[in-house]
Parts: sequence; C-alpha cells; structure tokens
Amino acid sequence: MSGDAVRRDAARVLLLDPADRVLLVRFEDRLTDYVWWATPGGGIQPGESPQAAARREVREETGLRDFELGPCVWLREFEFTWRDRRFRQFEHIFAARVEEFEPSLDGFESYELDLLPEHRWWSVDEIERSADRFGPRRLGLRLRELLKDGFPATPIEIGR
Repeated sequence: MSGDAVRRDAARVLLLDPADRVLLVRFEDRLTDYVWWATPGGGIQPGESPQAAARREVREETGLRDFELGPCVWLREFEFTWRDRRFRQFEHIFAARVEEFEPSLDGFESYELDLLPEHRWWSVDEIERSADRFGPRRLGLRLRELLKDGFPATPIEIGR
C-alpha cells in the first residue's frame, strides 16, 4: 500500500437486466467537475461481509430490496484521491440478474446526494461508444467478456 493511502474495502454490484444492460450511477464532484459512472456500491462497514455490503449498497443506491446476489466476478484494487485524502480501494464486484426496474435516490446519504446522482441502464455497445468515464475504466470490454464467457468460477482480478 502507498505510504499515505488509507485502505478502503468496498463492494459493488453489476445489476444486469434481461437485455444484458447494466445499471450504473452517475456522480459529479462539483468541486473538481469530475464526472463518472459506476455500479452501485460502496464501503464495507466494520464487521460486514462483502456480500452483505453489496446487498445494502444496492438497497441504498437503487431502492431494490428483493434480488438474488450472484457470485463475486471481479476483484479490483486502485488508488484515488477524494476530498484531499488518498485512498487505496479493494473492491469485490458481484453480479446479479434482475428485472428492469425504476431506481430510486431515496437511500442516498446527503453527502452522496451532493454528487448529483442519477441512474441509467447501459448496454455494452453504449458504454463502449461513450466518451464518459466509467469505473472500472474498461467496463465495456470487461462486461462484454463476462456476458460472452459467463460468470467465472473464481473472481477475476481486473485493472483500474
């Protein structure tokens, strides 16, 4: 771990609808004008398993409560700076097959709402054609591989 980076464990979920679209959340940091799309997810609380964190984060960030969490398909480690603090994040990224639904912002914390979140269902082609930022950066390619090959028996370590 980098000298001054704070470790942060996180869980995220690829919510995939019957048309193989993924639900992403758009965030905008108004202090830096940095905008990105990511899967629902966030920090794992003390004593919480990655699976429990993934379910909680989906509920908080989308309103979806009743779904079956699938396997952890990807592991990701990367560093980022947030509000003048350096973090090294270790992510468990799960997959879940769900019916298309209309997500809600009701579960977001006030500091999260300050990031102007919005939801959108994305196809792989739309992600690959977009000039927007995604986390992970090569989400379109990774998702295309996942949909072609199926969920892996053990999680795949992916890059930033």
